[in-house]
Amino acid sequence: MFSLPLRDDALLRPLEIWHAEEFAAHLDRAREHIRPWVGPAFVTDDLDGARGTLRRYAERQAADGARLYGIWLDGTLVGGVMFTVFDAAMGSCEIGCWLEPAAEGLGLITKACHALLDWAFADRGAHRAEWHCRADNDRSSAVAKRLGMTLEGVRRQSWPYAGTRHDKQIWAVLAPEWQALHPEGRDLASME
Repeated sequence: MFSLPLRDDALLRPLEIWHAEEFAAHLDRAREHIRPWVGPAFVTDDLDGARGTLRRYAERQAADGARLYGIWLDGTLVGGVMFTVFDAAMGSCEIGCWLEPAAEGLGLITKACHALLDWAFADRGAHRAEWHCRADNDRSSAVAKRLGMTLEGVRRQSWPYAGTRHDKQIWAVLAPEWQALHPEGRDLASME
């Protein structure tokens, strides 16, 4: 099985249908914390919903599209990263993330996203990677900045949540920019 160490106590690996019970338990811990920041179809309320989310991503990955990866800290699923969009023909992708509160502030998301971007640019020949987040999600925009992305614009009131419309930021990094920022390639230790 593929896994990538993010640090001594944390691993990044595919999040698959057979993880449904573990994913559902994780969402029980994370649901209310992540609900305002991620798409409503992702934040399921039960095991069948968790299984459905994992199945949708598995089907998309089988079609060379979106992909989903979990982050395990001390053996417990605490969050993850994903390609919400992956379009090899267009050379573009969008990455996203989520994390339960107990795992915040450890650099796990930045390292995991770094690994996804390395793969997209180096292995798959992507030219552009995007990051979308609510404009008031300071933690998410900070990850985009740490990854060397540029804020390209704001889509006004395009993120509905709880009866209010929020602005959405669009961040991006291009392959030549990524390569200039990260000449070390896949050296996760360099991200400390």
